[in-house]
Amino acid sequence: MDNTPKTMTGMPLQATPGIRQFTAAAAKGETSCEFGSGKYYALCAFGGVLSCGLTHTAVVPLDLVKCRIQVDPAKYKNISNGFRLTMAEDGTRGLVKGWAPTFVGYSMQGLCKFGFYEAFKNMYSGLIGEERTYTCRTSLYLASSASAEFFADIALAPMEAVKVRVQTQPGWASTLREGVPKLYAAEGIAGFYKGLPPLWMRQIPYTMMKFACFERTVEAIYKYVVPKPRQECSKPEQLVVTFSAGYIAGVFCAVVSHPADSVVSKLNSAKGSSALDVAKQLGMSGLWKGLGPRIFMVGTLTALQWFIYDTVKVLLRLPRPPPAAMPESLKRKTQQ
Repeated sequence: MDNTPKTMTGMPLQATPGIRQFTAAAAKGETSCEFGSGKYYALCAFGGVLSCGLTHTAVVPLDLVKCRIQVDPAKYKNISNGFRLTMAEDGTRGLVKGWAPTFVGYSMQGLCKFGFYEAFKNMYSGLIGEERTYTCRTSLYLASSASAEFFADIALAPMEAVKVRVQTQPGWASTLREGVPKLYAAEGIAGFYKGLPPLWMRQIPYTMMKFACFERTVEAIYKYVVPKPRQECSKPEQLVVTFSAGYIAGVFCAVVSHPADSVVSKLNSAKGSSALDVAKQLGMSGLWKGLGPRIFMVGTLTALQWFIYDTVKVLLRLPRPPPAAMPESLKRKTQQ
């Protein structure tokens, strides 16, 4: 009987770069589960819940001010002015408006984003084979992350709709428990998903950049900056690399996704408008309003998300892929 671990496509896991090390480590009891198993994906999804749910909730005050700048730039002129006005109007408690839909929504998004990314990456790798997994790895990261984010945004959209209204429409609702029935009564199920297309426009490019840039930056750091292979680095040293690569990826993420983020914020507070209507209304300058605070927020957020996710993997002893390396078969071909 063949007990070789398989990918989701039935291909032996040894065909994917780095899997031999995972299989050997699992045999020695160094990992808590088999790479590509149901338990592996479930624990990765759990890491995603903590990674996204905790970090997005932690920056709710900054996100609230950023949304208000995008929706009402005449009143909230910049980040410091936005904080002052919010504190004057709502007090300290006003800065955490929308924390509950943020926590629930982004926890669900993180579950799908990280869990499905690992699954799609493994599945697509099995489909294209070991050599193409290496030579086309950036495309692999982009395709896997885009596929994962498509489903993640379906999970996020209802809570994002409630969050933006709570944060940007004074008097509409102050809690998740109050906001959900109110939105349903006013607009039905469609109200929860009105912002889904622009959410895809914002989040899919963001996530593609987040994962592809992170993966390639980690590879570059170990190749050009760290003076020793990853397996010789301590766990804390590896997590420092993770945080650094995450922050670099986050800066690019913020820039790529910001115009769509402005549309989402305005659309969820403008009843009866379409994404195109909102984009025309904002204009080119309006689409880039709030970019400064968003770069700071998303850079920090992305770095912390990768740090938490990788820490969960370390603590739960999950198999952790090494940076991409050219497979032996491809090395032999290049030497011929």
